[in-house]
Amino acid sequence: MTDDRESAPVSRGVLGVTWRQLPFFLWLIALWMLLWGQFTLLAFLTGLVAAVVVTRVFRLPPVSLSGRLNVWFGLVFVLTFLVSLVRGSLLVAWQTIRPGKLPGAAIIAVHLRTDDDLIMTHTAVTCSLIPGSLVVEADRDRRMLYLHVIGVDDDDDIELQRRTVLGWEARIVRAVGSTAQLDVIREATIDTPRKGGTPT
Repeated sequence: MTDDRESAPVSRGVLGVTWRQLPFFLWLIALWMLLWGQFTLLAFLTGLVAAVVVTRVFRLPPVSLSGRLNVWFGLVFVLTFLVSLVRGSLLVAWQTIRPGKLPGAAIIAVHLRTDDDLIMTHTAVTCSLIPGSLVVEADRDRRMLYLHVIGVDDDDDIELQRRTVLGWEARIVRAVGSTAQLDVIREATIDTPRKGGTPT
């Protein structure tokens, strides 16, 4: 009887953690399908296997979710991402075949405004999936993302790329970030015009 009482809370705890991590689990499957560029049953099943391996074989610390989901801003993020995906593909294709000089490239550093590993990961993955930019390093302690970008010719282009990354961070926070993170983004958006930039 004692063993049953002791094992019941443990089992509920394990199931509780699994249920709380379900959005992250589904995100891993979606990320797998995006990386392969295939939305098929086979891609889903292999993504399922990969998600199980990542979450069960490699025992990482549980991801703390904010518990907040804004469906409207989530839809805005998805639609904006799809438009940027198509636009980036066409832009890179044009830069490849256009006559004249080769497109410029640069390594840029972007300082994120929120201090959260999950938001940082989402932002890095989003930027890497869009053709024309690739995250080459992430400094977790300083909240810095380093990206290799093509199609930059001057400082204005570099600053535009930085604002683009911060724009993705803001969309992700508005969709799934915590209330505190949302306040940080709002304050940064209000302060941006005073610094001479463009609000995200």
